[in-house]
Amino acid sequence: MAIRAVVLGAGEGSRMKSILPKVIHPVAGRPMIEWVLNAAASLDPVQTVVVVKPDADQVVAMLPDGATPVVQPKQLGTAHALQYALKVIPLGAEDHVLVVPADTPLITGDTLSEMAKLHRRTGAAVTCVTANMEDPTGYGRVVRDGWGRVERIVEHADTTTHEREINEINGGVYMFDGSLIRDFVARVERDNVQGEYYLPDMVAILGAEGYGISAYRTDAEELSGVNTQDQLAGVAAIFRHRINRAWMRDGVWMQDPGRVYIDASVRLEAGVRILPGVHLEGSTSVAGGAELGPDCFIRDSRIGSGARIWYSVLRDVSVGVDAEVGPFASLRPGAELGDGAKAGTFVEVKNSVVGARAKVPHLSYVGDAEVGEEANVGAGTITANYDGYDKHRTRIGSRAQIGSNTVLVAPVEVGSEAYTGAGSAITRDVPDGALGVERASQREIPGYAERRKARHEAE
Repeated sequence: MAIRAVVLGAGEGSRMKSILPKVIHPVAGRPMIEWVLNAAASLDPVQTVVVVKPDADQVVAMLPDGATPVVQPKQLGTAHALQYALKVIPLGAEDHVLVVPADTPLITGDTLSEMAKLHRRTGAAVTCVTANMEDPTGYGRVVRDGWGRVERIVEHADTTTHEREINEINGGVYMFDGSLIRDFVARVERDNVQGEYYLPDMVAILGAEGYGISAYRTDAEELSGVNTQDQLAGVAAIFRHRINRAWMRDGVWMQDPGRVYIDASVRLEAGVRILPGVHLEGSTSVAGGAELGPDCFIRDSRIGSGARIWYSVLRDVSVGVDAEVGPFASLRPGAELGDGAKAGTFVEVKNSVVGARAKVPHLSYVGDAEVGEEANVGAGTITANYDGYDKHRTRIGSRAQIGSNTVLVAPVEVGSEAYTGAGSAITRDVPDGALGVERASQREIPGYAERRKARHEAE
C-alpha cells in the first residue's frame, strides 16, 4: 500500500491575531507544521504535498526537502484544498491518501501508523481518527448508526441540538482509498453554514453509497487543534509534559517539571539536575551531573558534567566540567569557560575564552579576550575592546592577578603571573611576572571639609 500524504496548511489563522502564519508558530522549539510533517513521515509516504495559501513564503521556506507546496488560491474549505493537492498527485491503483491538518501538532506517528493498519485491515474507503472529548465545542461530531458504525461527520456549525450532545469528535485526519478520492471529492458541495467544501461531507457521501467507513479512536489531546493563542499555549503545555516526562524516565531530575521548558531538540544525559524556571532551547546539550537553575535561559550551548548554572542567561556558549556560572551572569555567543572556571555575579562574557580554573567572580565585562588558566579577574574589571571602529582582543596570561576596577584597553596583553594595580587603566602590555599600575598618586588635603563648608555658607 503506497501512501501519499497531504498536509493542509492554508488556513487563514485570523483568530491567532499574529503576524506569523498560524502553522509556523513554534511549539517546543519547532514550527507546529514540522511536528505534523514528522508524524506523517513515519508512514514513509512516497509523496508529501503541503497545501498553502497565497503569499505563504515563510511556510514554504520551512518545508523539508521532498515536500511539495501547492497554493490554494481561495480558502474555501478542506475538500477544496484537497482538490488542489490532487492536481500534483499521480494516483496509482494501490495508492492511499493521508490527509492531516497542519494545526494539530500533537498527532503522533504511532497514531497515524495504527490508523493505517486499521485502514488496510478493513479495506475501508475512508478511515478517520476520532476521540471522545469532554467539551467538543468547535469540533465536528461523529454520527454512528444503531450498530455503532460511522454514518457521517457533521461540522459543529451544522449540527442539530441532538448532534451537539455527541462527544465523539472528528480530528480532521483521514486515510482515503486513492481509487475513489478524485471522483468523490468532486461531488462535495458547499451547502452549509460556512459556505465551504468540507471533507466530512465526502465521508457522508461515501457512506451513503455503501462504501465502508472505519474510525481509529485515540486520546483527545492528540487531536487538539490550534486556532487561538490560548489553544497554542495549551498544546505547548502538553508537549512540555511529554518531553519532561520522557527525560525524567531517562534519569533527569526535575524539582518541579511544570516549570521547566525544554525544546525537543535539546539533549540531556542521565544525572542532570534541573530546578524551576529553566529554559533550554535549540541545540543545547547538558552532560550528566550538571545542575541548572533556578531561573536560567540557555540556548544553543554545551554544558559540561558537574557544571553549576543559576539565575543566568547563556547563548551559544560552552561551559566546561565543574564550571560555575551565576548568579545573574550573561554569557554571550562565543564565550567558552574551561573546566572549573567561574563567571560569577553580574559578570558578562562575550566571544572570550576563560581558561581552566580561572575566575571572573563579580561585576566584570570580559569581551574579545583570552583569560589564562588559574587567572583571577578582580571585581569591576572591564576589557575595553571597541575603539569606535573595530573590536580588539585582550590577553591575560595564566595565573595573572587583575586588580579590582582595572580597565584593560585593547589591544593589550597581561603576561603570565603578572599583576595589575587596582583602579588602573592598562594601555600597554604587562610582561610576565610584572606589576602594571596606572593611576595618580593619592593626596590628602588637611582642612578641606571646613573650607568647603565655609565656601558653601558664604554663597
